[in-house]
Amino acid sequence: MSGRPKIAFLFRYGAGEHTELFHALPEVLRRLGEAGVEVHYVGMRSGKADPAGTGARFHALPWKVDRTRGRDKWAKTLLWLAALPWIGLWCRVKGMDGVYMDETLPLSLWLLGWFWRGKTAVTVADMFTDIYLRGKWAWLGRRIKAADERRWRRADLIFTRAKATVRWLEERVGVEKGRAQAVYDPCDTATYRPATEAERAEARRALGYGEGDVVLVHHGILHPNKGNDRILRALAEVRKRRPEVKYLLVGDGPEGGRLRALAAELGLGEAECRFTGWLETLAEVNRTLGAGDIGLVMRTGEESDDFHMTGALVHSMACGLPVLAARLGGVSEVVEEGRNGRLFGANDMGEFARQLEAMAGDAEGRRRMGAAAHSDALRLFDMAKVAGVTAAELAEMVGADGDGGAKDAEDARHDA
Repeated sequence: MSGRPKIAFLFRYGAGEHTELFHALPEVLRRLGEAGVEVHYVGMRSGKADPAGTGARFHALPWKVDRTRGRDKWAKTLLWLAALPWIGLWCRVKGMDGVYMDETLPLSLWLLGWFWRGKTAVTVADMFTDIYLRGKWAWLGRRIKAADERRWRRADLIFTRAKATVRWLEERVGVEKGRAQAVYDPCDTATYRPATEAERAEARRALGYGEGDVVLVHHGILHPNKGNDRILRALAEVRKRRPEVKYLLVGDGPEGGRLRALAAELGLGEAECRFTGWLETLAEVNRTLGAGDIGLVMRTGEESDDFHMTGALVHSMACGLPVLAARLGGVSEVVEEGRNGRLFGANDMGEFARQLEAMAGDAEGRRRMGAAAHSDALRLFDMAKVAGVTAAELAEMVGADGDGGAKDAEDARHDA
């Protein structure tokens, strides 16, 4: 191979937004550069600046996307999908040795592959067909997912966010063993961290919580598969026995309006169930999580829900919150019953209620589990470790440093 190997990172929201979702991105780009890889990043424009000091070259498409606005996000996603064949052609013309797409956008590899024939890496995590194509559209979701699975079998490298996904890809999809690598979500623990006593008191005052309130907090995009409608109904019953329990929903999304209407219908006013909407910065999200007592991790129990580690889990643990989590494949790899949190069946709201009431009545247990959760977050979601594994695998895929790339990948896997 003459010259430096080249790799293209493709992500529809652009590098600034990508960094908020995958905190290790700047370090991955920097490490690839140090390994002798020329990195080109392609995405849409956003309100977030591209990470500085990485050595990567950033190429912005002419459209600007605002992922906090549902209609804009959907429209720009369609534009991104339409552009993927031409992005693939651009990668081919520019002599890329590999392409990495860090999301599981339906049909994206198929569209990219119209013109791109080189080495390809992809992250398999969110199954948007399971989230949005339900009911009468489920048949279409199954067909799209089958097409995606055929492309995954041909991929050179797959990253997942849970070991359960690796097993599913190998046993159910037919991905060759060794091509899929489980790498947990990284967390910037300088941003997401436990609140001091003063910070916690201030955050609770700002949100109107008293000393005796027990605040269950969930954050993220309000998708249908988060199951917050089930939580609201269960919470209305729990509060009859535990009126001190409050619910704090941090974020917004397509389900926001429906959930607000349901909360009002159930008699859960702002004092009992507060919706913050989108918060401007990660620091604000961290401050708001600091007002909570229990971090909620919820999905509806679809097969693909086993494939997530979820931002709500990672960030709640990093903030030192004990976790009340749906008993799912990926989540259960991290949450240990009674040690750093409690688990419940995603479709068993009776068990959810019992676990929530037990945690609400055990302040000392919450403190103990929260401390364990924070310690586990520092170990499992370490940014340097995640960046090392990711960069080493990608460098090996494009042939950086000859055999040295393979050695770096093996060392990173051993450290993980």
